[in-house]
Amino acid sequence: MNARFEPGTRGATDLARFREVRSAMPALADGLSAEDLSAQSMADCSPGKWHLAHTSWFFEAMILAADPEYVPVDPRFQQLFNSYYEALGERVARPERGLMTRPSLNEVLAYRREVDRRMADWLAGASTDGQARYLFELGLHHDQQHQELFLMDLLHLMSRSPLDPAAYAEEPRPRPVEAGQGGATRFEGGLVSIGHDGAGFAFDNEGPSHRVWLEPFALDHDLVTNGDWIAFIADGGYGRPELWLSDGWATVKAEGWTAPLYWRREDAGWSVMTLTGRRPVDPASPVRHVSFYEADAYARWAGKRLPSESEWEHAATVAPEAFSNLSGEVWQWTSSSYAPYPGFQPTEGTAAEYNGKFMANQMVLRGGAFATPEDHRRPTYRNFFYPFQRWAFMGLRLAEDAPRDVRTDDAATQAFRADLLAGLSRPQKALPPKWFYDAEGSRLFEAITELPEYYPTRQETALLRERAGELAAAFGPDAVMVEFGSGASEKTRILLDAAPDLAAYVPLDISESALLDAAERLKLGYPRLEIRPVLGDFEHLAPLPDDLRSGRRVGFFPGSTIGNLEPEDAARFLAAARRMLGEGALFILGVDLVKDPGVLIRAYDDSQGVTAAFNRNVLVRANAELDADFDLDAFVHRAVWNAELSRIEMHLEATEPTTARVAGRTFRFMAGETIHTESSRKFTREAVEALASRSGWRLERFDVSAEPSVALALLSS
Repeated sequence: MNARFEPGTRGATDLARFREVRSAMPALADGLSAEDLSAQSMADCSPGKWHLAHTSWFFEAMILAADPEYVPVDPRFQQLFNSYYEALGERVARPERGLMTRPSLNEVLAYRREVDRRMADWLAGASTDGQARYLFELGLHHDQQHQELFLMDLLHLMSRSPLDPAAYAEEPRPRPVEAGQGGATRFEGGLVSIGHDGAGFAFDNEGPSHRVWLEPFALDHDLVTNGDWIAFIADGGYGRPELWLSDGWATVKAEGWTAPLYWRREDAGWSVMTLTGRRPVDPASPVRHVSFYEADAYARWAGKRLPSESEWEHAATVAPEAFSNLSGEVWQWTSSSYAPYPGFQPTEGTAAEYNGKFMANQMVLRGGAFATPEDHRRPTYRNFFYPFQRWAFMGLRLAEDAPRDVRTDDAATQAFRADLLAGLSRPQKALPPKWFYDAEGSRLFEAITELPEYYPTRQETALLRERAGELAAAFGPDAVMVEFGSGASEKTRILLDAAPDLAAYVPLDISESALLDAAERLKLGYPRLEIRPVLGDFEHLAPLPDDLRSGRRVGFFPGSTIGNLEPEDAARFLAAARRMLGEGALFILGVDLVKDPGVLIRAYDDSQGVTAAFNRNVLVRANAELDADFDLDAFVHRAVWNAELSRIEMHLEATEPTTARVAGRTFRFMAGETIHTESSRKFTREAVEALASRSGWRLERFDVSAEPSVALALLSS
């Protein structure tokens, strides 16, 4: 027996799980006509009625019929609803399932109810240990597989109608698509464990766990989007044989592919058939319904590659938080062919045909789609399709090789090293907070802004939405907005929407990957706006590009980042920004206000530990970029309120005596000694007015949010 599960609760809990899983497909069928559920659109698809019956047949044939005295609900159904199990006798060929007008839909639903009743009796009286337990779990997961197949096949059927009918008013999914974040995470590889380890349910093809050697690689944080794919099409992607595998190019020519399945070029642009009918293609959404051949060609066009399934699983296991839509949006193609793992043994008995017989000529996908039930997904799951198939909810995430031990000793790296050496040489060891923001630091900070304890972003965003129109009204024609430390540029969109006649947007950030990724996303959303990203440090400002339009310059510095600077540095920065922007400029400054210290400490030391990871990432970055050797386990995050200086301080505290080497120098830490990594000063209106005056600005307005309060100050030069 090859049962991959752990015994769980029994009796009523099993019955509740059974009923919950079995209720899902009838709910998907509710509201669809008998005709919708009886038609078959192609040989690879099955009618909805067949899915409803086959998943019931599985429990009857695999579990209930194990009793020698069992009497089938209807002996004819044993042939009608068998899928591919040779050991269970004759069956209807897949392409002919749509020809079965009998039994009727009502008879199939009655069959389903009767099998469910008999399974409830079985659960109440039979032993569910050993092979019986595995088959019960297999049946539940098999039903969940067919819930997704039900939607895949239904969409294909709807797409064949010239009416472009909607199957549902809203797409049946548990949660919305996650926004992209840009960038990629590097993995050093080495000898890693891949495959299911025996804890919890898994299909037999997910094991056994085994070791695989991985070379260093990087995996993109985001899925490839429709907007990315439109660029591929516009660059002639479907007409360039050098991008395609030989079989892929032959398929493109034979099938006449020019876009993903269900796409159609309209006068107004591309549209796509969905479960809610035909809709305009959303450039920001992950692309769906592309074959392996298309995914491979796109990766080659993008200068990257598809990940192997081992790379994907390793990344998803050790750093799942690094990726958007890791599961729950589309299955993601890998470069791996579907083959057995070393030591694979199929499930004993009839269920041995479930996976093993298909291990040839197919490619592996990982992750899970929006239609995949949430408790059906796991990092070890191996889905598989032929490389030409497109009707499944398939997309892609790109990977690339990462060079070994390559250090880019550019100006930014030299500055980071100099700041770290200088900071660790002080009596109170310290590091400027700007070094938090590599790609991973930027990602973690965006995660912090979504935490319930971290109010500043939430409150500032709400306040900005309330006052954006009034602020933008002062910009004037052909204005140029310059954002300092732009990051993901999410708040920027609020002002951009409020100022449609803005001539240009200049994001300035120290993280090149975050800067360029944000700029590319904004270009998709604001195609008419001139976007001129500038890589740099907002504490050392370079002149603006000299070919920008001549309207008023507007500085934008949200997020209370001004509070991270020492008072002298804050005044120096605002004075430099005034010189950079010129006479007549405006400056929108976000500040956090003085409040209850308990509220502040919770905001900077969250219960989920995201801020702690953000703080420690600066040491991770030092190890990766500067060849430092900080013992990451020897430091913990601390957040304290300094009432005298009106600021929250973040520290990395050594929990034991430790040493760290940086650029040939050794720094020793006593237990309890800290590296001061960030101060976040809190303001009053009077403090903001004094700071503005000191740096040559005048306070024009001061808008305060609801509690816990933050403020937006509008300054003029």
